[in-house]
Amino acid sequence: MSSPAERYAAARARAAAERTELARFARGLPFELDDFQTDACRALEAGNGVLVAAPTGAGKTVVGEFAVHLALRQGVKAFYTTPIKALSNQKFHDLVAEHGADRVGLLTGDTTVNGEAPVVVMTTEVLRNMLYAGSRTLDDLEYVVMDEVHYLADRFRGPVWEEVILHLPARVQIVSLSATVSNAEELGDWLTEVRGDTTVVVSEIRPVPLWQHVLGADGLFDLYAGHVDPTDPGVDPPINPDLVVALRRSSRAGPQPWREHGGRARHGGRSGGRAGRGGAPQDRPRPRRLPRSAVVEVLDRAALLPAIFFVFSRAGCDAAVAHCVRSGMRLTTPAEQEAIRALVAERASAIPRSDLGVLGFWEWSQALERGVAAHHAGLLPVFKETVEELFSRGLVKIVFATETLALGINMPARSVVLDTLTKWDGSAHVDLTPGEYTQLTGRAGRRGIDVEGHAVVVEHGHLDPVALAGLASRRTYPLRSSFRPTYNMAVNLVAQVGRARAREVLEQSFAQFQADRAVVGLARQARTHAEALAGYAEAMTCHLGDFAEYAELRRALSARERDLNRESSRRRRASARAELAGVRRGDVLEIPAGRRAGHAVVLDPGTDGFDGPEPTVLTQEGKVRTLRAADLGAGIRTVARMRVPAHFAPRNPRARNDLAASLRSALADPKRRVERAPTAPDRSAAQDDATIAELRRRLRSHPCHGCSEREDHARWAERHHRLEQEHAALVRRIEGRTSSIARVFDTVCDVLGSAGYLAPGTGEGELRVTEPGQTLRRLYAENDLLVAQCLRHGAWDGLDAAQLAAVVAAVVFEARRDDVGEPPALPGGPRLARAVDETVRWWSRLTDLEEQHRLSATRPLDLGLVAAMYRWAAGKSLGTVLTDTDLAAGDFVRWAKQVVDLLDQVAQAAGSQATRSTARRAVEQVRRGVVAYSGA
Repeated sequence: MSSPAERYAAARARAAAERTELARFARGLPFELDDFQTDACRALEAGNGVLVAAPTGAGKTVVGEFAVHLALRQGVKAFYTTPIKALSNQKFHDLVAEHGADRVGLLTGDTTVNGEAPVVVMTTEVLRNMLYAGSRTLDDLEYVVMDEVHYLADRFRGPVWEEVILHLPARVQIVSLSATVSNAEELGDWLTEVRGDTTVVVSEIRPVPLWQHVLGADGLFDLYAGHVDPTDPGVDPPINPDLVVALRRSSRAGPQPWREHGGRARHGGRSGGRAGRGGAPQDRPRPRRLPRSAVVEVLDRAALLPAIFFVFSRAGCDAAVAHCVRSGMRLTTPAEQEAIRALVAERASAIPRSDLGVLGFWEWSQALERGVAAHHAGLLPVFKETVEELFSRGLVKIVFATETLALGINMPARSVVLDTLTKWDGSAHVDLTPGEYTQLTGRAGRRGIDVEGHAVVVEHGHLDPVALAGLASRRTYPLRSSFRPTYNMAVNLVAQVGRARAREVLEQSFAQFQADRAVVGLARQARTHAEALAGYAEAMTCHLGDFAEYAELRRALSARERDLNRESSRRRRASARAELAGVRRGDVLEIPAGRRAGHAVVLDPGTDGFDGPEPTVLTQEGKVRTLRAADLGAGIRTVARMRVPAHFAPRNPRARNDLAASLRSALADPKRRVERAPTAPDRSAAQDDATIAELRRRLRSHPCHGCSEREDHARWAERHHRLEQEHAALVRRIEGRTSSIARVFDTVCDVLGSAGYLAPGTGEGELRVTEPGQTLRRLYAENDLLVAQCLRHGAWDGLDAAQLAAVVAAVVFEARRDDVGEPPALPGGPRLARAVDETVRWWSRLTDLEEQHRLSATRPLDLGLVAAMYRWAAGKSLGTVLTDTDLAAGDFVRWAKQVVDLLDQVAQAAGSQATRSTARRAVEQVRRGVVAYSGA
């Protein structure tokens, strides 16, 4: 029992806690804060930065919302950043609902709403651009929430996150929200180093427990054995024996029709596991994959809907929806169908009726009314947003999705289904990693709605449940930086802080931090080497002289002898090849040494192999052998001739014995011998080599040669030499990692200097940004330097708006596959063709320059969007635009928005007033119709 003093202290602490901003914030929430949320919010209120790593759906964003609350209470600004526009739009609407439209703004590159509000939601790229531009909007900024901060591992978007973290003013508190990663502490250590005190809060507890299942022809089974706690299965958890039996039966049965099983499987259903990648022998009959409509029906009967069904293929998603519709599936009530029709009509009202057919609107809306939808990047953004809202409202019951759905959008479900455990990574089919499996299945279980979530893996033929359990039970998802200096980053850093300071800034990146962390272990090993080398050096010390010098002479002598032996061996091999090339059928060969030593008769001169001719011979013992130059040692000599029967059968033992007897007779008959001039005995090349003679003379005259412990010293010297070589290689590895980011920055600066964007500055080693470099500072595209070169040299001058939009599309676009075929013929007349040709030429010159400096080359141009973008900017209908292209409507809209983004930059950066005006007109002509009203 506590003392009065302790009770009094506790009462005072509670009273103090009630007066905090956290208490005020918590009173306005409809739920109790979890411990990890409380810990993170307290650290934030105390003035620390915060890194929160927790599972999907755990409520990390509450910490970000508390930062917004603090900013509004203190009268300062808060920025809420997200990696993609769709997330920014979603968060903007959430915050407007909470704080009012007058206090919340939105900046996403192509959308500006109340940009000077105290709380602004934006994409991370927008904040990076504001930092480089020195925007006044940054005044009074005190809090920045970086949602989905694990995106810094993304190859394309990742570097932007590190740029923002490194360049934000020191006064700004950063709230970093991340999915569960296995090196959160490492990320927190880096944030502390570059931003000051940062509290790391990690929670691995899912707010809704996740159960793992396998669905096969025999029903729905738990993955784990009954006594395993699925929320903490441990290492190598035992597998449900009923599942093992069912999978074995399925594997033996081969192709079979789908047998429906109503309701949740008789074996129950909960657990946590990883889907198996292993396989049984490929010659077994492969069980037929369960139809997706049947999978949905089982989930429906088991009350496991709504569900997200990950398929990993756009075509697969669309085909699954079509299959469900054809099967007559209907998962909605009449009232739900009416609500769906109303929302669809509202969202589609802005789409021209003439475009509805090409967009697949009628098929899409029919599937929605049945409670079935697809979700992937090929869908029109307004279609995706409609699916997201209907699913969130519980009106759509099953969504067939690609993995992009797992990366951000808030669409929790009761269940997540995986169709397969492999995916196409752009070059090959690869297994899902434990981190990817955790990310995908993290959508299962809606907080406040579901008591438990469910991950279901569909049995896809020879599923290995042990591998699946390993996948599901592991929590390895390390975050690896993808940071790299870009041309735009280089000119902006040089302009703001100079080259020397820029190198220091880049050496603070998370990429360099991780590289340096790796160097720590290597450096420890190098220190161990150094200590051992000192011991070896002492052990080989000779009182008569410098034994290291003597050992070096011995090594030089050995190396020279090895070189001469190799040269001698090479000459012998060449001679043997020449001799083999001259043999004929019936020649009796003498092989003085080597693996085939003895006599043999040539059966077949053979053809050239890897190391010259390879004749087939019969030995005196009656064995058929193949002669190769490598087997001959001292070469061969033809010593006799004999007749080989024309139809000799080498596989016939009697024929072989008879010919071997004839061979022995030929060797004994002097008349059949072939006389050859006697060859001089081999003389070692070392005997006549002046270098070896000199080395031996120096060795014998060295003081250490007469030491009684010479061989003992030599053994220590050899150990010292081997370790010294290993140590030198280790040091080179350390040097290769240390300051690696800064060295890449130096190379980028060298390229920019050669191209005229940077020039020598006033201080030693310093640089200054030239006038063309100032243009480059305002270009943030992936191909930033190529765009700058085209603008600087007038490659895009004289174009009209549609032509400029088309040539910009050539710089922006990158096809999803390498085999999309030839791009259609270019419209737009000779001016557009010349502009595209000039752009390609400047790309070629730029890649030549990059190769000269050993820098990764700018990616090749893809002309696949040029014709479609020209037609769109010229006012053609969507159906006309997409004719003769492989583009889905959603892909076209997404690329069109990127074209608009770059055209906006060209309108600001181009040196020609006419080009700036044309770019502004092009923006208006591209930003129309489906492009204008699509939010993502």
